[in-house]
Amino acid sequence: MAVIGYSQGAMVALQLASNHQAEIFDVPRDRKFKAAVAYYPLCSVASEELIVPALIMIGELDDWTPATDCERWMKRRADRGAPVKLIVYPGAWHAFGSLAFADGMDYLGHWLKYDPTAAAQSVQEMRSFLAAQFSR
Repeated sequence: MAVIGYSQGAMVALQLASNHQAEIFDVPRDRKFKAAVAYYPLCSVASEELIVPALIMIGELDDWTPATDCERWMKRRADRGAPVKLIVYPGAWHAFGSLAFADGMDYLGHWLKYDPTAAAQSVQEMRSFLAAQFSR
């Protein structure tokens, strides 16, 4: 079982993959995630040590959950815990995978914009990542 989340859901995915999970999630104790995929999360919500491999994908221009937050988090964790792959898509904004924002939109002071190149690449990355995790 893998957890996949977008934006706030991505933050939940990272929290579930963290070594100190908050008790706010109702996950049966006999169920374990094998991988986590997080699209445009705020990486600082995760512990610096994850218990399952994770793929994080974020836009370079994201002004809601900045890529620099994830880059700093990656440096702090210094390869501790499960492996994490961070991909920053050049020129992409928050919600780059959502066709609903094809024309771009200002929402609560943040720019949301679909990016067909980043969206397609991210789907391929996610498929490859999950295939690798579940082939083990």
